[in-house]
Amino acid sequence: MKKIVVGLFVAGMSLLCAKGTAQSFADDLSFNLDWQMNAPIGTDYANKISGWGMSLDAGYEVTTDWTVGLFAAFHTNHRYVERETFALSPTEMLTTDQQQSAFQVPFGAFGRYYFYDNGYIRPYVAGKLGAMYEQNTTYFNSTGYYERPWGFYVSPEIGMNINPKRYHRYGFHVAVYYSYATNQTNLFNYEENGRNNLGFRLGICF
Repeated sequence: MKKIVVGLFVAGMSLLCAKGTAQSFADDLSFNLDWQMNAPIGTDYANKISGWGMSLDAGYEVTTDWTVGLFAAFHTNHRYVERETFALSPTEMLTTDQQQSAFQVPFGAFGRYYFYDNGYIRPYVAGKLGAMYEQNTTYFNSTGYYERPWGFYVSPEIGMNINPKRYHRYGFHVAVYYSYATNQTNLFNYEENGRNNLGFRLGICF
């Protein structure tokens, strides 16, 4: 009986320790889910400001100041080009209007440093590195031509978590960011060597 009691005690303590470890791991996880707006810069292709985007970060708190994790986002920018004539070849010309679309999907890893925390606000600086898939499409009436380049992606970010309840897990997230990707594309009379964006994010943190 004594061995049984000791065995049950050890098993119970093991379960409590495992539960405590799992609970601690879950407490160190964090997520940001955002709507985003961006403005392409340094390009003439699909360069209109757009709010057609979202972003998701999943992080693990290594220390109280540092969080590392993974991110993924998507965004689409558009531009309408009035009717114009341009050369397809030395002997061919085309006169038409265009609807341009740039669909971007960056993903990768990030590091984030919180430089202040009073329980209500946690401002931070962050850096993101990864890859970006892009589909650039030019539409002529009912016909579309596209390229799907891949590139390297880098993005510094400044943001803040805002908690209505002090040290509460759930709150709001705001951030501004700059991103650069090395994707290259050449569609008809437009050429793009790298994609630059300046953007804003607003969402929830938990």
